[in-house]
Amino acid sequence: MGFKPLADRVYAKVLSGEDKTESGLFIPDTAKEKPQKAVIEAIGKEVKDVKIGDTVLFAKYSGNEIKIDDQDYIILKVDDILGIFE
Repeated sequence: MGFKPLADRVYAKVLSGEDKTESGLFIPDTAKEKPQKAVIEAIGKEVKDVKIGDTVLFAKYSGNEIKIDDQDYIILKVDDILGIFE
């Protein structure tokens, strides 16, 4: 699917959270925290701070979540991105 975000928005694939604790206990879906890491898939024309392929940390309650082919994606304003993982 080709998707091009507008202006200062990015389209990113959300990375899944942890399925079990360090001690080996499995975490049910209802108890998991919402993931805050994503990989940038597409960027709008006004985005200058991130590029396609960057793994980013975004604010907890930001963006619009969508699901395509059983994969979670998020559309974020660039201001909601807190930082880039190196």
